[in-house]
Amino acid sequence: MEPLHYQSAHELLRQLDAGTLTSEQLTQALLARIRDLNPDINAVVTLDENRALEQAREADRQRAEQQELGPLHGIPLTIKDTWEVAGMACTAGAPALQNHQPGRHADVIQRLEAAGAIILGKTNIPLYATDLQSYNKLFGVTNNPFDRARTPGGSSGGAAAALASGFTPLEVGSDLAGSIRIPAHFCGIFGHKPSRSLVSFRGHIPGPPGTESQPDLAEGGPMARNAQDLELLLKVIAGPRPAESRSWALAMKPAGLERLDQARVGLWLEDPLCPVEDELVQGYRSLAENLEDKGALVAEADHPLLSLDHILPVYFNLLGSLIGTSLKPAQRRQMKWIARLERWLHLFGPTTPFIGEYARGVNQKIYEWMQWSEVREKMRAEIESLFRDFDVLLTPITPTAAIEHDHSQPVFKRRITVAGKPRAYMDQFCWIALATLLGLPATSVPIGRTKEGLPYNVQVIGAPGKDLTTIGFASLLEHSGLAGFRPPSE
Repeated sequence: MEPLHYQSAHELLRQLDAGTLTSEQLTQALLARIRDLNPDINAVVTLDENRALEQAREADRQRAEQQELGPLHGIPLTIKDTWEVAGMACTAGAPALQNHQPGRHADVIQRLEAAGAIILGKTNIPLYATDLQSYNKLFGVTNNPFDRARTPGGSSGGAAAALASGFTPLEVGSDLAGSIRIPAHFCGIFGHKPSRSLVSFRGHIPGPPGTESQPDLAEGGPMARNAQDLELLLKVIAGPRPAESRSWALAMKPAGLERLDQARVGLWLEDPLCPVEDELVQGYRSLAENLEDKGALVAEADHPLLSLDHILPVYFNLLGSLIGTSLKPAQRRQMKWIARLERWLHLFGPTTPFIGEYARGVNQKIYEWMQWSEVREKMRAEIESLFRDFDVLLTPITPTAAIEHDHSQPVFKRRITVAGKPRAYMDQFCWIALATLLGLPATSVPIGRTKEGLPYNVQVIGAPGKDLTTIGFASLLEHSGLAGFRPPSE
């Protein structure tokens, strides 16, 4: 059997129910693991040991008295430092919020505690969750457990590194520009970006503390070391806000796939606007061949929207509009110049296609945003025709496996290397754009290692509301031996 710190939430719950493990023992074991390895990884940035142990003992007492238990009763876990936990610091990696201690749980935290979960502490993120690397002035740099010279990703990088290191069995991340899917990819764990508005964002920073509205494009979602635990956690955190529960209830559509030979799998693995490392593409092609060998129907997906030429302008415009709400006047002026100079930006180095649309989105008027949003909604309706032919769509997540730490400023001058050539840093946003823009469920599934020993994932995308289909497909991959978490060597 795997060491306790790498066992699944399902297995831990089985032992808790059987009486062969107590919540206090499990909590102590995870705290010891964090004390031993976290100084090197720096994934966990806040701990509340006394409260966690007190809650663990209370969970054990309730179980012994055979009280009604929630689906996560007695399970300790860490939480990304963007979710507000009453009485615990929530900084979003920002010095301005280092003393912010909310008096009210985020809706997600309320659901976790109602399910019996125990919050151990918080995991690291970039400043205000706005980078693909997890570092900030408050807590420093989080390292990738597979290679300390590389990032675990962002913004849920601390969460992914904590899972890969065995600090926690579950995590809740948030995803605007791949912030669940990319760290899962860089750390070889499972992550799921849910369908639009499936998980309440109230109590998440950003926006500012006290924000009640659900932000455009952003979703909260589960992270784990196996697909079954993703489903378990999603069913806990998904659903209406308390006031909305008066009129609707969660009823996710079942997966409908019980075997791989029932699956219709579409492939979209290459696009000239955003090349992917050959080694990763070969890994995806090998996965497709293995799926065919197991009886799945696999084909190249042909659909007008499966083109970054069509997706990126709308995505970057709406992303810029959302991010623009938090920019200072000087930053807005800078974006105006980038928009004006877009056609000449390539003279200064590689640029991500349509990045000028991001700059225009920052400063656009509300009527312009509404026009772009309507384009998005028409695309969301149009993508339904793809999923009449396929159950899931497989795509890359980023062009590479985990990148080396690069904290140089300004961000737009950073580069990544793909197939030996420099590419723009923001190319890492390209392959996650389809699911984010159209509010589609997308599961990040670990399927291999590079020659350097770095994990890499495939993105499994489904039709709107078919979250259990993408997670279920990930589970089928796992059970067939085509996917799964493999711990880093210590």
